[in-house]
Amino acid sequence: MSPHHQFEPGSKSSLLLTLPLLIAAAWYLRGWIHLRSTSASSVPTWRAGGFFVGLFLVWTASGSPLASYDHDLLTVHMIQHLLLMTFAPALLLMSEPLKAFWNTMPQFAQRTFKAALGRPLVYRLGRIVTNPTLCWIVSALTLIVWHIPTLFTIAMRSRIWHTVELAMFFGAGVLFWWPVVQPWPSVRTSPRWSILVYLFLATLPCDILSGFLVFSDRVAYPVYFSAPRMFGFSVLEDQQCAAALMWTCVTLVYLLPAAIISTKLLAPRASHESESVDLQFSGSVLSPNDSKSAGVL
Repeated sequence: MSPHHQFEPGSKSSLLLTLPLLIAAAWYLRGWIHLRSTSASSVPTWRAGGFFVGLFLVWTASGSPLASYDHDLLTVHMIQHLLLMTFAPALLLMSEPLKAFWNTMPQFAQRTFKAALGRPLVYRLGRIVTNPTLCWIVSALTLIVWHIPTLFTIAMRSRIWHTVELAMFFGAGVLFWWPVVQPWPSVRTSPRWSILVYLFLATLPCDILSGFLVFSDRVAYPVYFSAPRMFGFSVLEDQQCAAALMWTCVTLVYLLPAAIISTKLLAPRASHESESVDLQFSGSVLSPNDSKSAGVL
């Protein structure tokens, strides 16, 4: 049997993904409504909408009918990667999910998490995991490693490894966007201008990979030779289209936050108090005295 149709998303696997996403959507909506009615520091509606769009993009990439075509077209495979690593994580983090989730957690759960975050070991581990340097390295390695032809072919032929691949892209995307978005209850420890350097450096692995795939006259992933051709694309044309799509999307998406940050940095200010993160809301969450433990995120 052709590897391109060995494990198309079926009703069972799609359901296993859809149910957790629906539960997350309902939990977030409940927390957002409660937060909006009880706190002055609620999440704006447009940000909250980003959470549901982000979940929809995760489903589109992993559980929708579109996902079954990633074994036929590299372009669709690349769309999966872009949705899971570039678009969905940014939208989810911008919606301040931890604020909404925390606001609906039972008191005993809040106390447990606050106690855990207050432990020095957990605090140091969290600071390491969310360090921009590590986040950049993880995202760059994830992008490059899974596009090595041998590993790419393994993921294409194995349901388990394909799932691992997609999960790693999503996880790397969350890590990558964390220093940029700085969701609650993050505490910024580096100057904001450094994120401009971070975003610029993040384009380099993508530029190298995209440039190689676009300008190469050889097919990098022979596994697609046995796939049915769609839309009149040859395997090489499909490869070039996928690479051009990645190159364009990543550049434009990274340019947007860079432009916003640059505008804020260049705008005249009376003070720079906005550089700190407000950790108070709803009266039942982390207080300023908990800022050290909040730094884990």
